[in-house]
Amino acid sequence: MGIVPPPLNNFDYFPTTRVVFGVGALAGLGELAGELGATRVLLVTDPGLEAAGHPQRARDALVKAGITVEIFDGVEENPTTRHVEAGVAVAQCFRPDCLVAVGGGSAMDCAKGINFLYTNGGRMHDYRGFGKATKPMLPSIGVPTTAGTGSEAQSYALIADPETHMKMACGDRKAAFRIAILDPVVTITQPRHVTADTGLDALAHAVESYVCTKRNAWSQMLAREAWRLLSSNFLLVLENPQDLEARAAMQLGAHLAGQAIELSMLGAAHALANPLTAHYGVVHGLAVSLMLPHVVRYNTPAVVELYSQLMEVIGLEVRDTDSAGDLLAVHLENLRLAAGLPARLRELGVNAHILPVLAEEATQQWTGKFNPRPLNYDDFLQLYRAAY
Repeated sequence: MGIVPPPLNNFDYFPTTRVVFGVGALAGLGELAGELGATRVLLVTDPGLEAAGHPQRARDALVKAGITVEIFDGVEENPTTRHVEAGVAVAQCFRPDCLVAVGGGSAMDCAKGINFLYTNGGRMHDYRGFGKATKPMLPSIGVPTTAGTGSEAQSYALIADPETHMKMACGDRKAAFRIAILDPVVTITQPRHVTADTGLDALAHAVESYVCTKRNAWSQMLAREAWRLLSSNFLLVLENPQDLEARAAMQLGAHLAGQAIELSMLGAAHALANPLTAHYGVVHGLAVSLMLPHVVRYNTPAVVELYSQLMEVIGLEVRDTDSAGDLLAVHLENLRLAAGLPARLRELGVNAHILPVLAEEATQQWTGKFNPRPLNYDDFLQLYRAAY
């Protein structure tokens, strides 16, 4: 008898986003917005990008196409409902017929949040979950300036509650960007620490989506290619920030990982990361990169073959399949080390006494429910202690 393949999970591939990828692609923003029927665009961005000139270039491309533009630059890292509401207030005065987000994941998420409330009313809490918007939403375009979150490929907005700082995942197919413009040129201006944080986040997306319980043939194909592109180019962009080819590979890899998440899910590393951001303001990519190697070691008994496949993709030989998880964990730790980032939670000022609180909050995170090896409170606590 031949080898019997493992059963394949069902999936529903529903592509909603046109992807325009290439050097200088941002220059075509006006024409692309015009194809969506845009005449009045609300441009959502953050003030930190103005020095790099990306919002101005986006505005100029839109104005050149005869489109009226209003800029909302009140986005901050890990946007809360207050940032979204501030953007909605601007939209209500300006009355846009299209949204454009220029920036990292925060700008993308905030733009989606604005779209929810401007078109459907209510509060962000009303849309927690998926498919709760009952009215049409505005067409939108995402222009990522980092190679990290892959938010431009997803229909979810991650918006934090300003009181608890815990993130709410609010999703709807109507919230997905109609067009994503991937222009590697705009990522060159990232500071080194942003390149490192966002790159490690994207790597985590590829790893976790590849093994999560909702994985399927299509999502794994995307995650595998994302992992190849990201792993092969992460150190290159750190060593030579002007390497446009490596930048392009990182941006495409991050986008493919975002698509993989949209088709599957994530896992325990993200569940563990969010409480660290909520309590200590740890940058998301750093928080995920600290927890992921420990999660990989924990998951190994359940998905060792899949981890072995990821190592083979990047040309690292696994002589003993049982050791694949530890080899992958060490590889991830080495990438973080090369980026010069902290290796322990205690280096970030995390207090050991709060670990039980973090573990309890991690159990409530949606992503952890899709981890390939189930976890309970004690498991989360042990993972925090391992990283401490």
